[in-house]
Amino acid sequence: MGYTFSIVLNREITDEELALLLDGRSGATKESDKLPTNAEIPVTRIDFDDTTSPSLEAAIESALEAVKKVPDLTVPGLEVPAQPAVATEEKTDAPEENSQEAAAS
Repeated sequence: MGYTFSIVLNREITDEELALLLDGRSGATKESDKLPTNAEIPVTRIDFDDTTSPSLEAAIESALEAVKKVPDLTVPGLEVPAQPAVATEEKTDAPEENSQEAAAS
């Protein structure tokens, strides 16, 4: 499982535009939706499950940068659900007992 988020675009997009946005990335699905602030405007929503980016921030930045490649396309909506906690290596900052004894000798 990767970093999950969704972007809502300002209009519906073609399959060719989707290919340009994804640029070989997998883990994204496109669906038709309505603009949250105006249900009469059809838009595209892209749901991402990014398993290659090193962070959620990098995944979102990459998607937003890709949108700039398509003329007249903007992102009026971004949805980021709670993400699972990422395990990190525990750091031990405890001083070594032997090093104090060695220094005293």
